Order: sequence, then structure tokens, then C-alpha cells
Amino acid sequence: MKAYITHLAYELPTKRVENPAGRLRKKTGIMARHITAEDETAADLAVRAAEKLFAAGVERSQVDFVLLCTQSPDYYLPTTACILQERLGLSKSCGALDFNLGCSGYIYGLGIAKGLIETGQARCVLLLTAETYSKYINSKDSATLPLFGDGAAATLVEALDTDVSGIDGLTYGTDGSGADQLIVSVGGSRHPYATTPVEEQTDKYGNTRTNRDIYMSGSSIMTFALSVVPPTLQEILAKVKLTKEDIDYYVFHQANHFMLIYLQQKCDLLDAPYWNHVEEYGNTVSCSEPIALTDLLREREPASLQHVLLMGFGVGLSWGGCVVDLTRVV
Repeated sequence: MKAYITHLAYELPTKRVENPAGRLRKKTGIMARHITAEDETAADLAVRAAEKLFAAGVERSQVDFVLLCTQSPDYYLPTTACILQERLGLSKSCGALDFNLGCSGYIYGLGIAKGLIETGQARCVLLLTAETYSKYINSKDSATLPLFGDGAAATLVEALDTDVSGIDGLTYGTDGSGADQLIVSVGGSRHPYATTPVEEQTDKYGNTRTNRDIYMSGSSIMTFALSVVPPTLQEILAKVKLTKEDIDYYVFHQANHFMLIYLQQKCDLLDAPYWNHVEEYGNTVSCSEPIALTDLLREREPASLQHVLLMGFGVGLSWGGCVVDLTRVV
């Protein structure tokens, strides 16, 4: 038995916010973003994304494990995936697990799903990614606010009777020394809300944020991505014994247009089929790759996408990649 992606769907909040015209919009390529309502959570988006799969014919009864990748859980505890099991009407014999990871989270989720299936622990894994970074961003931080959008995606990973891998070449990396380059400092056990004073800072560009908001060093994240993505790409290709030309499509984390162009150049992929469509979504963190895959499958037949190379990178600092076979997607 091998693990294959068989179904994909995504959900965006109803509220759509256009970025103001100007240098940053032109550079990032992000025209608009979708933002959750005040009382709307990542779990709400995940439910609606999963329901699209069920409406398309997936049987709830066949799901025997639900994975949720989010850094925007409903509660510190209980696990949001447990709540989703009940909200989605899944079997009580279904396993449920949250994992806290950002822009590389989809790769990790595929790896976990593959491990569960190919060790016989599960046959049908519902992988949900859902994120609402907008709730962590200061409205006066014009450097970060226009970059991130909210969203959720649902991916069904199933056991198929074949000896050919549908998720292959999984490669991971971590550099915790860069944890402070993309961080919300206050709110966890290290600096609890109750005992940590609010500190507001305005940088030299006039962007204001507090220690309860997201801080991101854009230049540091860019340098990090440019340093880890090219060698990771080579490592994945070596594992799966393919060349760059063998890849049917490259789908990297959709951070912004500017970063994707630089990575395309750095990886020598200027003539390769390469996804770069952030205009309507912005950076949806762990959701960006499954959203991109869903849109890609609206343009290309699954039969033409046997080797799709995925790459995620960002908060952590964390990165990962793999090659997926999308020919079994319904």
C-alpha cells in the first residue's frame, strides 16, 4: 500500500480586502487577501473546506485519521482536531492530531499521513491546514499586514494498492536559531498574557506593532529561503532519481511574487513550469501549497501531473519538500 493524494479543496473567508496601490503591492504581487471575521476561526474555515470534499463524494465513514496543521488553534487545549472530529461527524474510532507548524506545515502533514498509511495505522487521512494570521497582525504594521491572508485547505490522502510511491523524496530541515525572525513573542508559557506588559514599538519606517503581534524580519526570511531552497531541491531530486526536466510542475510556498521570482532564478527554473499566483490570496501559510495545487488542477489534467515538486519554508525556521503524484486526484 502507498499513500496518494486523491481529493483537494480549499476555503477562503468571505471578507476580501484589497491592498492599497503602491510599491509594496507591485513588488509582492498581492492584490487582495481574504480575512476572517472577528468571531470566525481557523477551525471554522477547516470545517467548510472539509465539507467541500464530502459534498464531492468522499464518505465521512472512510476517514480514520484527521490531522490539523495550524498556529491558530481554537484553544490551548483541547486539541482542535478533536473538536473537528465531532463537528465533521467523523467516526469515534478516528484518530485526531494537531501539529503546530507554519509555511512548511503542508509537507510535514503529507509526511505524517504517508507514515500513518504505509505503516498500516490508517487507510484514509484527512489533512487539514487552516490559518488566521490576520488576528496576530497589528493594523498599523503596513510592512506585514498586506502580506498574509487567511484560509483553509482539505487534502484527502488514501492508501492505494500499488508499489509506486505517491508521496516521495520527503526532505526536512530546521534552524531554530532563527526563531525570532518570525514570531509572536507574548501569549505562550514563556511570556504569558497575564504577566507580560504590552510594549508598543514603531520602527524607522513608521510600522507600529506590540509584543503581542507578529514580528517578521522580511529580509532575514528572504535570505534564509534563498539559502535553503536550492540545496533542498537538489536533495529531493537525488532521492527520487529525477532531473529538473522530469518535474511536471514546481509548486513552492506562495509567500509573495518577489520571493518566488528570486527562488525561481536561484534554482535555475526560469524555463520550468512554476506556480506563482499570489494575487488573490497573499501568504496563507500552510494552506498556500494545497490552494495552489487545487488551482493548478483546474488548469491541468491530473494525468499530466505525475511529478509535482512541492517546497515549504518559513517560520521556525523550518523547511521541507517532496514530490507528489497527482494522477489519482478525483
